[in-house]
Amino acid sequence: MQDSTSLQWTLERSEAGPDLKLFQARFDYLKNPRNQAVERMIVLDSPDAANVVAITKTGQMILARQFRVGTREETLELPGGIVDPGEDHQDAAERELREETGFASQHWIYLGKVASNPVFMNSYIYHWLALDCEPLHDTDLDQGEAVEIELWDTEKVKMAWQRGEFIHPHTATGLLLYFCKV
Repeated sequence: MQDSTSLQWTLERSEAGPDLKLFQARFDYLKNPRNQAVERMIVLDSPDAANVVAITKTGQMILARQFRVGTREETLELPGGIVDPGEDHQDAAERELREETGFASQHWIYLGKVASNPVFMNSYIYHWLALDCEPLHDTDLDQGEAVEIELWDTEKVKMAWQRGEFIHPHTATGLLLYFCKV
């Protein structure tokens, strides 16, 4: 078995790639420690994101249904989105819940973070739990958003999650963290 420190690839150089709206592509030239070959790898510099397992005062989970251009289908997801520059990830979670759903909470619990996709991205998704959520605001969607809110019984969410019906990885991992901790 190899020593784990021997798996570290060495950065030889980087060059800028195209600006992709949410991402800035970059090409890193990395040396493989196993065979010393230098590989050109793409990395997407991207902002972190935050999402929210939001539970209402009546015990229902707040979900957001929206169209996703990559798969060209509607998905049912946890509310969430990009952490703005200089913004704390809890503040981003609170803002995204308010903007996408109109709900707010005074009771927040950090569930953990996971890498967005460590194969080629350098960002993380921060998962938060908001309890006793109430509809206190109007929604304030970004120009590129169209969202319908659904309130589901948490047991129904758990069953759908166990059947693999939530296809967005940020939602799947957020629900994993939630259901493992409750």
